[in-house]
Parts: sequence; C-alpha cells; structure tokens
Amino acid sequence: MRYINLYKIFLIVLFNLIFLIACENSTDINGTSSDLTSQSVKPINTSLPLVVVSESLTTIQAVGLLTPSVVQISTEQLSLGSFNQVIPRSGVGSGIILDTQGHILTNNHVVEGRNSIDVTLSDGRSFGARLVGSDPRTDLAVIKITSESLVPAKLGNSENLSVGEDVIAVGHALALKGGPTVSKGVISALERTIDLDAQTSMVDLIQTDASINPGNSGGPLSNLAGEVIGINTAIIDDSNGIGFAINIDDAKIVSDQLVKKGEVQRGFIGISPFNVTKALKEQLELPVEEGVVIGRVIPEFPASQSGMQVEDVIIKLNQVDITNAGDLSKFLISNAPGTKILVTFYRKSELLQLELTLSDAP
Repeated sequence: MRYINLYKIFLIVLFNLIFLIACENSTDINGTSSDLTSQSVKPINTSLPLVVVSESLTTIQAVGLLTPSVVQISTEQLSLGSFNQVIPRSGVGSGIILDTQGHILTNNHVVEGRNSIDVTLSDGRSFGARLVGSDPRTDLAVIKITSESLVPAKLGNSENLSVGEDVIAVGHALALKGGPTVSKGVISALERTIDLDAQTSMVDLIQTDASINPGNSGGPLSNLAGEVIGINTAIIDDSNGIGFAINIDDAKIVSDQLVKKGEVQRGFIGISPFNVTKALKEQLELPVEEGVVIGRVIPEFPASQSGMQVEDVIIKLNQVDITNAGDLSKFLISNAPGTKILVTFYRKSELLQLELTLSDAP
C-alpha cells in the first residue's frame, strides 16, 4: 500500500512538471503563433484593393510623365479681308517635345501657312518657334524652339498594339486655360485608312474613342506606361466622337527626316492601294489573305510605266513583306526617289516579279 501511495505521488509530481514545462514553452494569444496567422491572411485581405489602386495610380502616373513633354502651340495667320485690310486669324494646337535641342513634333495642319508660331511649355514659359519641316501626306511637322530644361517625351512603338487597349489623349483642347486636357479611352481599331482627296490617303491610323477635339491636334496618344504610341489628329471633320492618331512608328521615321533634312524624301510608285480583306478576296478571287490590291494606276508613274495593272496584288517589295497599306507606306518613306526595287505580286493566280525605279511624289 505504501508503494502504491508513493507511486501516485510520483505520477502527480511528474504530471505537474510536464505541465509547467509546457506552459513555459507555449505562446500566449499575442505571441508568435498569432503573428504568423495574421501574416498569412494579409495577402488575401488586401489583394483586391491593390489591383484597383494600381490601375488608378498607373493612369495618374502616365499623365504625370506625359504632361511636362506636351506643349501648347499658338499660331497667327494674316489674310486679306474684302476691303484688302489685313485680318489676323489665330489658331491653337498641341505638340510633343522630341529632344533637348528643342525640336517639337505636331500636326502639319496646325502650323501650315502660319505667319507666327509660339510655344508654351507646361511650366508656363513661352517661346517663339520656327518651322523646321513638314509633311502634308502624313499631316506631321517639326518646329523648333531655343530653351533649356526641356523634357522629351518617351516614344513607344505601335507594332504590337491591340484593339481594346487602354489609351490616354493629352492636348490643349479648345485652347482652354489651366493646362492640357486629358481624356481616356481604348483603341477602337487599327490600320484605318482615311482618304483626304483623290490623290492622298492617310494610312495605318489608330482609331480611338478617347476624345480628340480642335486644339488636341499634334498632342500625344499614349499607353498606360506613359509612352507615346500615336500623334492625335483632328483633321477629320464630323467624326462623331471617333478620334484618329498617326501611329508613332511612322511618326518616328517622318520626324527623323524632317529634323535632319527639313523634308521627307519619299519614294512613289503611282498607285491607289487597298488592303486585302475577306470580302475583297472573295469578290476578286484573290489567291492571298494579305497584301495590297492596286485600285488605280496613275499614268506616267513607275507602276504604269512598268506594266502593273488594276487588281494586281503586291505582296513584297525587295525582301520586305507587304501585308497592308501601312507596310507599303513605311517602305516608301524609308526609300528615296531614284531607288530601284523588286516588286513581287500576283496577277490573278500567277506570281510575278518586276523591277521599277521609285519616283518623286506629285
């Protein structure tokens, strides 16, 4: 009996000892275990708000990056009234700073024929500007100011754009005071062609529902990273809320030539091009899915002189694939008059090649 009692006492002491050790090593409600639990739920509780805030901040940051590079352009044109009196006519547009040397890219129709051009920077400083060069065919022009502390725009590329992508338009709409106007929309379509007259078309345009009004002309269309992907143009009247922008890849080529040479030395074939579409392919029984269909051959120019015909489908110039009118335009901008080229094309189902020499544009 005595041994049994001692055994019971031993078990009680051992149990109490184990209990005390366990209490000493355990954590209270505010200890490590609680901290680990709270850390594990943080990403779950904050993930949704972070997505929303990130998108909103991206738009604000993109505008912040763009604004110092966007300028207001004020112009004056002198004309004669009905009694031969001189009447000044003012205009306004926008532009983007290209470099620290003071070159500014804008629309040709903003500065064409103007007697004076003034530029106001985002910080309020104003300068007189001179015209460096212009290209009516793409509605682009470069002007220049002399100033320090200029912030060049960050130029992106327009090769990999997608319909539905968010874009931002910035410019001095309607010459409203208080800084540029910002509007946001999406890319509504790509590779748009607009006929300005019987001889001239603007090709490979970006279509957007971001508001582009008079005064926005020449301003940037950017992605949400603040990179310029197009130059807005309000040259289309009565567009009913549809905006257009010249893609930045074409604008880079044109502006580079204007800065260096004061003009664009563009080769000319002498055709009216149309993109191959599904409907056109079926209607004309074309053998290809992509290319440029000749809609008209202009007499006394290279295409006519070399024997090309209406409904021929150009698919390659030299080793460059021509999938649409935009590809054709880029090729001609990059190849000066006098350049000999090899044209690969279909006539009906027959694949043909011929050489021709590019001429000056009329």
